[in-house]
Amino acid sequence: MSNETKGLRHAREVEGHLDWLDSFTSAALGVLAVASGIYTYLGVRGLLDDGGALALFAAVAYSAAVSTGIFVFWSYLMRLLPAMRTAASRLWLALSMVIGSAAIIAMSSWLNAAALAGSAAVEQHLAKTVQDYQNSLERTHEVTLQAQALGLDVGRTRQGFEDLSEQEAGGGLSGLAGRGAVFRVLTQKSDELAALEELIAGQDAPVAAAFAEGNAILSRMRALTVAQGPVENRGVEFSEESVRLAGVITELRQLSVAPLVDRAARDLAQSVVLPRLDAGNAGGQAAQQATITSLLEVLAQRAETLQAAAAEVRALEPSADVVYTPISTADAVIRYANNFVPSWAGAIAIDLLPAVLVLIVAVAQAAVRAGREPATPEDAMTVAELRAAVLALRDVEAAEIRGPLTAELSERSLPKASRPEAAE
Repeated sequence: MSNETKGLRHAREVEGHLDWLDSFTSAALGVLAVASGIYTYLGVRGLLDDGGALALFAAVAYSAAVSTGIFVFWSYLMRLLPAMRTAASRLWLALSMVIGSAAIIAMSSWLNAAALAGSAAVEQHLAKTVQDYQNSLERTHEVTLQAQALGLDVGRTRQGFEDLSEQEAGGGLSGLAGRGAVFRVLTQKSDELAALEELIAGQDAPVAAAFAEGNAILSRMRALTVAQGPVENRGVEFSEESVRLAGVITELRQLSVAPLVDRAARDLAQSVVLPRLDAGNAGGQAAQQATITSLLEVLAQRAETLQAAAAEVRALEPSADVVYTPISTADAVIRYANNFVPSWAGAIAIDLLPAVLVLIVAVAQAAVRAGREPATPEDAMTVAELRAAVLALRDVEAAEIRGPLTAELSERSLPKASRPEAAE
């Protein structure tokens, strides 16, 4: 058996398969187009806020247009692309297929993905927002606690002035025992610092209460992300809780005592009420003045230390401002596409699966042409075609034989008077 004969047999076999497959290909394309249209309808309905008849009609019209476009587009390509024989024509149709596929993804696939994973994507958005709020709350609480730790610095400074006042009461600083001018300056500053320390300690309870309230709100928000029911209704409650949590975070920021300590440190050295020197003689008064001058220098140093500590706290990076923004299912699917790769793959595959069928048909048609083109037309004829050709040839031969006989019989049947010879 020659290679040409084998090629012809292979081509006829592939043609038979293609004829059988072509019997239901259009129906399969229709099913895929309708399925894509259904998911497109669900995606469009999720985007339309209006639930009236007009919105319903618009969603149905859009999905019907998508189904029709997909069916017609792939039908054209499945018929035309495999039939192209030149490289240029195949290239242009392939380019058309790429452009059409991109258009189908733009008008249908992302809506299909929204229908498949829209609710889960919105829940993902809620969960991410909860995480952002938690980070903001914890960071704000951490900065506020750092400010509360300034109470220890204030307490050490106060204790230092109290110790100096005790020394002065025994005459250890100015050399004059008793509660004179130097003692009163020390007592004045230690009392100011004691009041500041008490104020800072009083902030512990509000800070703890605000942090506990914030965590309670976060717990309710986490529950809303996984609760049963439509995600739209849960989103409304989530938004209300996010407003409360934002208020708690703002309150925590306001409870920070770092600005208060900074201002108190500035006043520590600048606002000193100098008492009257009460020593009995000029030498005692000079000793008191020298001691007070030294104390003012110490106050300035302690004030700088407290200012530096407060500045470190105020320089800490604050928590990021978090604002919850409601999001539609389609936008959520696009924003969190990396988390829903299977849904995106299914949404795109249902629209672009016919591209694989187009390529299969193109390969099969190329195989058919490769099997037929080397053979002559006579070799390419099937038995049925040969039988039909033989019958047609017999009909032609019979017609050629019947023609002269019919003419002769017609001439014999004419009367002698009407014959051409008689007329002459």
